Amino acid sequence: MTPSAPDTLARALTLVSESFITASGPGGQNVNKVASAVQLRLDVYALRLPVPVFARFKQLAGSRMTARGELLLTAQRFRTQEANRQDARERLGALIEEAFNLPEKRAKTRLNRVNKGERLEGKKKRGTIKAGRGKVRLD
Repeated sequence: MTPSAPDTLARALTLVSESFITASGPGGQNVNKVASAVQLRLDVYALRLPVPVFARFKQLAGSRMTARGELLLTAQRFRTQEANRQDARERLGALIEEAFNLPEKRAKTRLNRVNKGERLEGKKKRGTIKAGRGKVRLD
């Protein structure tokens, strides 16, 4: 049975650890006193994601993923701890949802014989124009 995005998100929310840190940004003097930013840590290996989903997740996470396989999300957009906590959880959900979405297969374009000939003719013409540029020799 392959896990789905909602199942994985539910499991991720049970495995996640949160810590609160002082934030920069809005809040004035209050920012210096109150730890309103949330730092979310998740061991991605503990999610047991299928290999292609894990590869997409790792690529989407980018620099937010540590070498030990932990996802580190910091939310400090809002002034309150609870709003930042909700924001971090929503961003985690969006990341997991996006990792489960299969990319669409790209259909190869095909040139017919006439178009291929026109394209090569245009390349030849452009090549002769460029060959005509350069230093003028007085031989």
